[in-house]
Amino acid sequence: MTRDKIIIRTGVIGIIANVFLSAFKAVIGLLSGSIAITLDAVNNLSDALSSVITIVSTKLAGRTPDKKHPYGHGRIEYIGAVIISVIILYAGITSLVESVKKIITPETPDYSAVGLVIIAVAVAVKIVLGLYVRKTGESVNSDSLVASGKDALLDAVISTSTLAAAAVFLIWGVSLEAWLGAVISLVIIKAGIDTLRESLSSILGERVEGEVSDKIRETVMSFPEVKGMYDLVLHSYGPEMRIGSLHIEVPSHFTARTLDLLERKIAEKVYADCGVIITGISVYSASDRKSLENRVFSDILKAADRDGVLQIHGFMLDEENKEIYFDVIIDYSDKKRQELFESIAAEVGSKYPDYKIKATLDADAADL
Repeated sequence: MTRDKIIIRTGVIGIIANVFLSAFKAVIGLLSGSIAITLDAVNNLSDALSSVITIVSTKLAGRTPDKKHPYGHGRIEYIGAVIISVIILYAGITSLVESVKKIITPETPDYSAVGLVIIAVAVAVKIVLGLYVRKTGESVNSDSLVASGKDALLDAVISTSTLAAAAVFLIWGVSLEAWLGAVISLVIIKAGIDTLRESLSSILGERVEGEVSDKIRETVMSFPEVKGMYDLVLHSYGPEMRIGSLHIEVPSHFTARTLDLLERKIAEKVYADCGVIITGISVYSASDRKSLENRVFSDILKAADRDGVLQIHGFMLDEENKEIYFDVIIDYSDKKRQELFESIAAEVGSKYPDYKIKATLDADAADL
């Protein structure tokens, strides 16, 4: 079964489960004359909205690329996750407001046996549904499903807190429902904020995961002609569409034809092994360094031997045009990255005043 079909099937299961709970509560609410239970039935219908959003966003994300969106529409899934996060936030804020109202104006709770049975059934259904949806979302890398699963589990937490408050009231006569509701509401709000932050982070573009960069590096370095791999950059156009570029270090005597064939083979193998589309492979020359090259490179390494410097690569000495090339990667945690980089370039320049320093402050985009 394809990823899209799995997501849609899971979403449909979520809709059916919530509609079942809604119908069950509506019937009991009407028969018992309980407005609270009837309103809770309406709440379950709104919960089904998360599953509807997941299905719609998956369908839209699966549309084929077009002239305006040549890399497809996969990022719509991230937008779906954002919408579900907002729904979770809204539920938490609404619940907090109601809890605070009950704290300010206490009411003696009326726990009927029918109501507690309904809540218990809802808890069981929501726990099973939430765990299933979240696990499926994680297995197919769907932020929308994961968010929808969290939504269901948070509903179960709310209902469980109601059962706990009911038990305390029936045994000791102490009403904790409002206070417990306020605490749970804060937990839900935090979960909504965390989910929203994760979804927005995916839209903004994140650092390449270590396991992905390691796998790509392993694949590229499996070619004996490649002496080093650097500057891996990946762009995500949805959970299943990653496009990127990288640099390889190869012997300087390679011809254009040799490089052309090598780059084609690397791109093909990376896609086959890692599912990543490599659209560009740039080249660094790994020449047999002469004495001057060795001395210059050694001086660059000495200048860059400072806290925060992660890597030096892309070195080249162009004696004819009197230019020295190298790239520096500095940890983002260093608040003075630019100053540190300029200091390294200046130190190298002071040792070789006749040369123009062509240094680049590279992005720390992947663990390489």
